Amino acid sequence: MPPPLDQQRLQELALRYVGKYATTQAKLAAYLNRKIRERGWAGERPSDVPALAARFAELGYVDDAAYALGQSRSLTARGYGKRRLTEKLRLAGVDDDDGAEARRHADEEVVRSAVRLARRRRMGPFADAEPDRPQRERWIAAMIRGGHGFGLARVIASMPPGADVDEDQLREFVRSTDD
Repeated sequence: MPPPLDQQRLQELALRYVGKYATTQAKLAAYLNRKIRERGWAGERPSDVPALAARFAELGYVDDAAYALGQSRSLTARGYGKRRLTEKLRLAGVDDDDGAEARRHADEEVVRSAVRLARRRRMGPFADAEPDRPQRERWIAAMIRGGHGFGLARVIASMPPGADVDEDQLREFVRSTDD
């Protein structure tokens, strides 16, 4: 069993973690607290994990805003929507200010990401055949689980197979419905 942690070993663990993973202050703190629970604490003073995570942020080793924007780019590229991003950022402990640019990016990519998801899953205009009502409902549910609004999901899922996708028209629909 590894020896109990002290301040130096805790900093080394933190450095290794941020060197390996893109992370947030909250995720770094959770990791360090878990390691302290697993290995114990042998330091002279009680551990101050929040201060260590904040220090890493000051030094630029951890950047919650950059993490959030990276997650936004990754999720929208895979076809996921703003609601999915918002939940992921909440779970990662990203506050509203640090997540603002990421949410703005997701708003700009809302239509493109929905079309990507539909293409990847062969829904609506990308389907091989005309769906029946239960299939269309499953497509809508999948798009909603993917973080897209109901209105946009319904419009895309209702498009006939082979239809031309006019992203500008879909953007106008999203703006008009505030979906």
